[in-house]
Amino acid sequence: MKKTEIFITILFIFTINLTSIAQSTDTTKLKKERIKKGWNFGAVPAVGFDRDIGYKIGAAVNFFNYGNGTIYPKYKHSIYLEYSITTKGSGINQILYDSKYLIPGIRVSAEVSYLTEKALDFYGFNGYQALYDKKFEDDSPNNPDYRSRLYYREERKLFRLRSDFQGRLLSEKIRWLIGISNYNIKADTIDLDHLNSGKSDSEKLPATGGGLYGQYVTWGVIQGNQARGGNTTLLKVGFVFDTRDNEPNPMHGIWTDVMYLWVPKFIGNPAYHYSKIIITHRQYFTLISKRLSFVYRLCYQGKLSGNMPYYMLPFIYNEGNSLDRDGLGGAKTVRGILRDRVVGEDYIYGNLELRWKFIRTIFLKQNFYSAINTFYDFGKVTQKYSFNKTGVPPEYQSMFPEDQEKYHISYGAGIHFVFNENFVIAVNYGIAADKRDGSSGLYININWLF
Repeated sequence: MKKTEIFITILFIFTINLTSIAQSTDTTKLKKERIKKGWNFGAVPAVGFDRDIGYKIGAAVNFFNYGNGTIYPKYKHSIYLEYSITTKGSGINQILYDSKYLIPGIRVSAEVSYLTEKALDFYGFNGYQALYDKKFEDDSPNNPDYRSRLYYREERKLFRLRSDFQGRLLSEKIRWLIGISNYNIKADTIDLDHLNSGKSDSEKLPATGGGLYGQYVTWGVIQGNQARGGNTTLLKVGFVFDTRDNEPNPMHGIWTDVMYLWVPKFIGNPAYHYSKIIITHRQYFTLISKRLSFVYRLCYQGKLSGNMPYYMLPFIYNEGNSLDRDGLGGAKTVRGILRDRVVGEDYIYGNLELRWKFIRTIFLKQNFYSAINTFYDFGKVTQKYSFNKTGVPPEYQSMFPEDQEKYHISYGAGIHFVFNENFVIAVNYGIAADKRDGSSGLYININWLF
């Protein structure tokens, strides 16, 4: 914890010092912000390489319609498109829509996504009571414990449809929320033959019985009737309290939502029906006007009743146009910790963040600002997922340590590039405080965390 505190303190001091430097070169006073009208868009390419899932190519584009400009920086319609593929078959195919004007008086948020994961993270259940050993993935020549670079992986195909609606309850700041989502999930062990195609013998992934996921299925930890995924229809009802001054990056206000999720027996997969409660509170404080803010988010997500299949455990639920993400861990929850490292029936997580907008200007005829942030993230399983270990061979019992679950912590910093207040390119680097959660992560994506 001392190293964490020192790191955050240094970054905070660095942020304050940069503020005084940037104020002398700021172009805010030189160029007046342009009022945007009609359709505008921002785009960011997606290019990368992973030796196991291949080359990645694609792009994310966000279109905004500001009407006649009188509501700017608020928008009338937002359409977000993302498309990317890898040469080994992973891909993102996604359309998001958000508007308060499609239906008068009702905010509509909708999603159509098809997400294919050739190597989705899978580390077991209940946080520190599932062993993560980096040596199992380390293919160094002199490592006797090596199993596979993708030992902690499974294959998943997810087709998701979602529609959320919000309307005035007591005022514009207090709204009702209803929604329906359908998750069609197909799960399997990774396709070794496909991933090994075109590789030399020294580069090929070894057979490991399907990795950790395959072992869980063989041992009965993951039950056979849910091992290959399933279909889940989820109904949502709740309310939202929202006093933010600007949705993309508020400087002050509160954003709190409470949701009841219900997966009924008569829709989707009748073998698994359950209910959950989701409580998320976010608050924003201005420390220096238009410049520096402190923000935080606290969230509790817990099962109230029923029986959840393993493949629905990781999802983090949000209101409105915020995506239901995998977690805890990764780009959108606890940055720097392995994605899906913290999985259970109930969990709590939070984020503390300083945000400093150090430059504002006109760039390529677009309103532009850049900001840096420092953060401290955490999460913890508060109710374990129950499973049967009787089929686990004695020599593998160590895969289920009796370690006490505690908070998984990370910290780090980032930089954001923002066009027209709404299109945000985010770069964050997080460091895990405990080696049982991995080491670190670099994330390049869209939008502020919350």
